[in-house]
Amino acid sequence: MNETGVDVLAVAPSDDLLYLLGFSPTADERACMLLLGAEDSVFVVPSLNAEQSREALPSLAFSTWQDAEGPERALREAAAPFAGARHVAVGATMRADFLLLLQATLEGAEFVSADGVVAELRMRKEPAELEALQASAQTADAAMEAALAACTPGASELDIADAAAAAFRQAGADEVSFTSVASGPNGAFPHHHSGPRRLQAGDAITIDLGGRRGGYASDLTRVAHIGPPTERYTNVRETVERAVQVGLAAARPGATCAEVDRAARGVIEAAGFGEYFIHRTGHGLGLTGHEPPSIMAGEERELVPGMVFSIEPGIYLAGEFGVRLEEIVTVTEGGCRVFSTLPRDVHLV
Repeated sequence: MNETGVDVLAVAPSDDLLYLLGFSPTADERACMLLLGAEDSVFVVPSLNAEQSREALPSLAFSTWQDAEGPERALREAAAPFAGARHVAVGATMRADFLLLLQATLEGAEFVSADGVVAELRMRKEPAELEALQASAQTADAAMEAALAACTPGASELDIADAAAAAFRQAGADEVSFTSVASGPNGAFPHHHSGPRRLQAGDAITIDLGGRRGGYASDLTRVAHIGPPTERYTNVRETVERAVQVGLAAARPGATCAEVDRAARGVIEAAGFGEYFIHRTGHGLGLTGHEPPSIMAGEERELVPGMVFSIEPGIYLAGEFGVRLEEIVTVTEGGCRVFSTLPRDVHLV
């Protein structure tokens, strides 16, 4: 905060709050936020969450409010130590109505995103965080193995998603975040929602899944195919695999996010599929499934050891199929380390 000229940091229930305090109450429409300054900190909490919050955070000062009265008084009292603050950094996921209340309370202050404060801390994972991410990745590996095993002719996308979700929980995941099974032409939709479509001979299948264990996220994508793949599918899948390999080789300390994106994208462009790679190469991963850094063009942030992000190039051919392969990596002193232990070979059914 000193380095960025921030006088007050305001964070609502979120992964940012969980990172800072080790606890985040249930997020709803009731105004709730931590106000943190150089010398003072106050937690504004609705009364129904107050007792649990005090138990979790016994050393923190609280300002509570009842539903019938509204949060204005509690927020004014909490903000009193910060009167005259010039720069207030607000968590990126704070609700707009919370922000409007805070702006009305700290009149005259300039409000900016807290990413320059909190995201800078969260991007560099501590050893314990890397261990938690590795444990979470193991649950994703188990879920993917179950999903691939469930890929049989006649099975629906939802059947396969259910198998993955059950395996997530059996492997120790606290939460199943998503289980996207995209078969046949649905594979051309990068964020397809699993549906009733049933697998049939000749289908290409892309499976993207993620969960949480110990608060930390996982994310993994693999592919399968019903019967022998066509030459076109094989060409596309091999192109995506080469892009992953080149992206992994480029992910090392001192390289920029844009350079990793350019390396992976260059493989796909050289193969003639550049227009069908329609998203960034990767995103950060930690407590949140998508967080900084972004592995994309124009992001000139340099990689440093401890950063964790995905490398997930893809090719999406409308009306035909799609192929995406995804690894989560952490930057090390000499390059990067992949969390998953599963091969990226196409799973043939």
